[in-house]
Amino acid sequence: MALQFKTYILIIPHLFTLTVFSAPDITDITAPAQGGAGGHIKGGAGVNPHVVDGGSDYAKPEIETHFLGKWVLETADVRVSAMQLQLMPNDQVIWYDATSLGPSARKLEPEGTCPINPDANNQPDCYAHAVAYDWKTKKSRTIVLSGEPWCSSGNLWPNGNMVATGGTFTGVKAVRMLPMNDLKANFIEKRNVLGDYRWYATNQILEDGSSLVVGGREAFSYEIVPPSLDFKPNKIDFPFLKQTCTPGKGPNKFIENNLYPFVFLLPDGNVFVFANDRAVTFKPLTGEILQEHPVCPGGSRNYPPSGSSAILPFKLSADNKHPLNVEVVICGGNKPDAFEVVDAKHVKEKVYVPALKDCHRIHPMKKDAKWEPEQDMPTPRIMGDLLHLPTGDLIMINGAKKGTSGWEDATDPNFTPLLYQPYKPMGSRFKELNPTKIARMYHSSSALLPDTNVLVAGSNPHQFYTVNAEFPTEWRVEKFSPPYLDPKLDNQRPVIDAKGTDKVLKYGKPFKIVASLPSKEPMVLGEIKVTMLYPPFTTHGFSQNQRMVVPTLTDVVGNVITALAPPSGKIAPPGYYILFVNRLGVPGNGIWVHIE
Repeated sequence: MALQFKTYILIIPHLFTLTVFSAPDITDITAPAQGGAGGHIKGGAGVNPHVVDGGSDYAKPEIETHFLGKWVLETADVRVSAMQLQLMPNDQVIWYDATSLGPSARKLEPEGTCPINPDANNQPDCYAHAVAYDWKTKKSRTIVLSGEPWCSSGNLWPNGNMVATGGTFTGVKAVRMLPMNDLKANFIEKRNVLGDYRWYATNQILEDGSSLVVGGREAFSYEIVPPSLDFKPNKIDFPFLKQTCTPGKGPNKFIENNLYPFVFLLPDGNVFVFANDRAVTFKPLTGEILQEHPVCPGGSRNYPPSGSSAILPFKLSADNKHPLNVEVVICGGNKPDAFEVVDAKHVKEKVYVPALKDCHRIHPMKKDAKWEPEQDMPTPRIMGDLLHLPTGDLIMINGAKKGTSGWEDATDPNFTPLLYQPYKPMGSRFKELNPTKIARMYHSSSALLPDTNVLVAGSNPHQFYTVNAEFPTEWRVEKFSPPYLDPKLDNQRPVIDAKGTDKVLKYGKPFKIVASLPSKEPMVLGEIKVTMLYPPFTTHGFSQNQRMVVPTLTDVVGNVITALAPPSGKIAPPGYYILFVNRLGVPGNGIWVHIE
């Protein structure tokens, strides 16, 4: 096959030089690209003005593939719906639904385990409402869960334990903890310990490992919860949440549009919170508003219109002091009255309003920051999960095209995942991938796994477990393999030597990663990118605490990569991260590391 050469100009911020080189333009997917992998070369990102802030990832073009992903059914009958989901560092994926809405489809194990359920008239409850799913073996076990966690929030403690906060009924002020080191443990619960009612709240890990718990139904406040079950409530009033709350239309006729707010820790230690259609930046210890951001045009983005949001990866500067770019993206949602015209408490005849497909970005740390129009998604979406991928790209998965969150309040499932590449030229940032055949509607969730696949579970648009319906309660578990898992790229997939790699990181200090390529080619500085993912708690279309850091690399000698750990907990809160090594856009399996 004849090769044509194109000239690329790349701006490499770390080197502050202009590099010009030629690379083959390969148009045949079956032919070997640079480095021997199947695929073809895509040009550097220097044509994109956003990259001046975000930083080019490589000193040569990435390897590209036409592979659009693959779906695999992992497990057919876990039988507990994944309303809320958290990947733990012991490789258990924990998910649970509600304890007050009747039985699940699975009994607690061993047979005869029937604890008293305080949210079911204090009657014995033999059914499981939570499971631990081992993503490596595909086996699961039931977990005893008490104190209604319906529509709660959560996070990991720095030691890897999982915590769930709030819910409703007896759980509305509860904190529950699941230990990481006991694979047979049940949740340990303390009730009535939070400072306010936390139903539909959001958690965000702070620089010291405590969590900020923001909002909830009729809770116009936030509080700071330490990584402990023994603490004094620390409620702080937050009028912004009342200002952004759409008033209800009568008793129990809530609309709100600002629940499950989008909350992000900024690298100066302050917090950005978006609710309904606008945002503020504030000091978490005092509640002082530092900056009021303008209205985001288009509609309402939080529950129940349920758009999606993420903070883009933090690529650290050459001196390891700060990220090159701090930017938040928001996509989808619906019109402010979309819930009011579809929910059964408001109307008899449902009207499923088409969801929004617009996206917007903001640099929240810039003075007078404004929302900038982002490329529209190819299709409208509510309730989609927007997840970081090891490459620094993101994936939008799950959701619907019409309606809102709520029981039977959405229709027209969005089966098609989207690859979102935020630093490509405008017009080429979204790519539609291979669709699933399973509707993942209300109360579905997902997580990026260390093997770089995306685990997808849940969907229960009904008050009770319902099998005979257009969109039944979903017990099947799937994995989606993104494009970078094209088998033709396996020869270029870095393999981390876990035994030789530093797994305990100290802020600001160098650490070593030992990795190699199956192709036996050398690892070269400028062709390697390391990413660190804080595993989020995902529910109702928002991945709480999700964070990706791209550490500074100082050297690559042989198979040893030397990197600098993030400088502080403001950029990377203490705890467990999945560390990935990428070569020219092709990631290998990740390993767990701990930073403190």
